Amino acid sequence: MTRRSISLPAALSVAALLPLAPLLHGTGTSDTPSYPSPTNAPVNAPSTAPGASVAHGAEAAEARAHSSREDRAHASRLWGAVGHGYAATAAMETLPEGMPEFFLEARDQLVWLNPEPDRWRDSDYPEMNEGFRYDHYIDLENIPDPSILDEAGDRWQFYAALLEAGVENPQRDVGFLPFAVVELQQRLVNGFVRWRTADDPVERRWIEERIINDAGIMGHYITDGSQPHHTTIHFNGWDEEQVPNPEGYTTDRGFHSRFETRFVNAHVEQDHVSPRAMAREARDLSHDVRGEVIDFVRYVNSYVEELYRIDRDHGFEPDEPADPVSLEFAAERIADGAAMLRDLWWSAWLESEAVAEGG
Repeated sequence: MTRRSISLPAALSVAALLPLAPLLHGTGTSDTPSYPSPTNAPVNAPSTAPGASVAHGAEAAEARAHSSREDRAHASRLWGAVGHGYAATAAMETLPEGMPEFFLEARDQLVWLNPEPDRWRDSDYPEMNEGFRYDHYIDLENIPDPSILDEAGDRWQFYAALLEAGVENPQRDVGFLPFAVVELQQRLVNGFVRWRTADDPVERRWIEERIINDAGIMGHYITDGSQPHHTTIHFNGWDEEQVPNPEGYTTDRGFHSRFETRFVNAHVEQDHVSPRAMAREARDLSHDVRGEVIDFVRYVNSYVEELYRIDRDHGFEPDEPADPVSLEFAAERIADGAAMLRDLWWSAWLESEAVAEGG
């Protein structure tokens, strides 16, 4: 797709758009996002029990599983790959001082790796596809009780608790995104600890390669988590089978890709994302990475109705000049992912120092 420039008047330059964020979502976004508390339920919880909507779950699984040879041919251009790349680039640009040099030198590789798990979405290789496809999303509305997510110690405890609560197919109907992030972040801490304590320079180089790969792959899942579609049953058009639609939100089954790929590719630029990520103060999350990740996906889920409302009232149209409200929303969500990714990388490095020193 040919990239298009943004047709905005001078008064709506990138710098001028930044103050619009408070108008878009309640009281606005501070430098340090205030995520909902772990007890907050997602908006628009389904009116039926999660396990009862088997037909809808099957439809959702089929839509998520779709992967053709044409899809694979475009996978490297598949946020879509552009949005993921913007997020990873902004995360690298806004890292605090102190990260190891090998990590900073791997910027291009980390950006390239961010879309990598989407390149694995290939139905011709079902074992690979099935092994990772459920890590891209978390349908929060299908969790019967928010405490199930808060209290599960790992993805398999989460899975077992969902089964016990009546969710018929937990991996399909709910997903594992927060656990994928935390698992990879813990691998990153482990890698940094081993790098700090390694004596053999050859072994240290091998550990560096392991760290870069884990950091890049983790980046995909947390930036998926900054896209509201990846946190909700309304992942590709409003799900009228589970939730009434009195506001007349779109039921377009192409909304997901129209927003995150076609609109972003056509209108969003790196310069829309990086300043917004920079405006979010870097945070050390090592006190409770798991809780912070869960709070983050709940925070993103709180934007689901706004996403649909903006689409209804302003549009996310790739083939028309970008509406400033739509552009602002897309750039802010990518910046959320960039800042969270930066904070996870930074926190892993800080935590590894304490662990290596026996703290």
